[in-house]
Amino acid sequence: MDRSVAGIILAGGQSRRMGGGDKPLLPLGRSRLIDHVAAGLKPQVGALALNANGDPARFAGMNLPVLADTVPGHAGPLAGILTGLEWAAAEKAAYQSLVSAAGDTPFFPGDLVERLAAAAREWSGAIAVASSDGRWHPTFALWPLGLSDALRHFLIDEDNRRVSTFMERHGFVQVEFPMIEAEGQRIDPFFNINTPDDLAEAERLLQSLRP
Repeated sequence: MDRSVAGIILAGGQSRRMGGGDKPLLPLGRSRLIDHVAAGLKPQVGALALNANGDPARFAGMNLPVLADTVPGHAGPLAGILTGLEWAAAEKAAYQSLVSAAGDTPFFPGDLVERLAAAAREWSGAIAVASSDGRWHPTFALWPLGLSDALRHFLIDEDNRRVSTFMERHGFVQVEFPMIEAEGQRIDPFFNINTPDDLAEAERLLQSLRP
């Protein structure tokens, strides 16, 4: 656990390819998709919150703060990251950074925060972003808390929602994570669930990864 890092799970998407509704609340194994994400991230951070709009009561059983976007208009992942940055800065603990994780990606690495934080120490002020198999995953990143004002300006004054554009402007370092080897197959640790077929594949992967 890195007590200097707070965590935010991004669960505010509209799940169009899944047919709408709350994708993170879909069942996966014996629990829900969001439960797998929370269980993977909570041991890695000093505090954890959930970014989601609408009625927070639907997440009541998770015992996590549920934070609605602090900017209007369903502005995508960056709105959730800004919300998390502002929440972490307001907490009494002296957090230095925020790690973000997508709420539809249940197999991400158990050393995500450790390795992102190590890269961020080498590249002071940079955003550390996860990558795998040569492809980066901008919603899995470590964000310095000092970026909140610039991010608010980017979202509101510039009306820009592109995560990659913001990262490129402020500087980032990629951290490559290995593929998961299981039963003779290579699994992307950042495999995310967008469609019913993806959910069925995740169920199969979950069974193959169980000891």
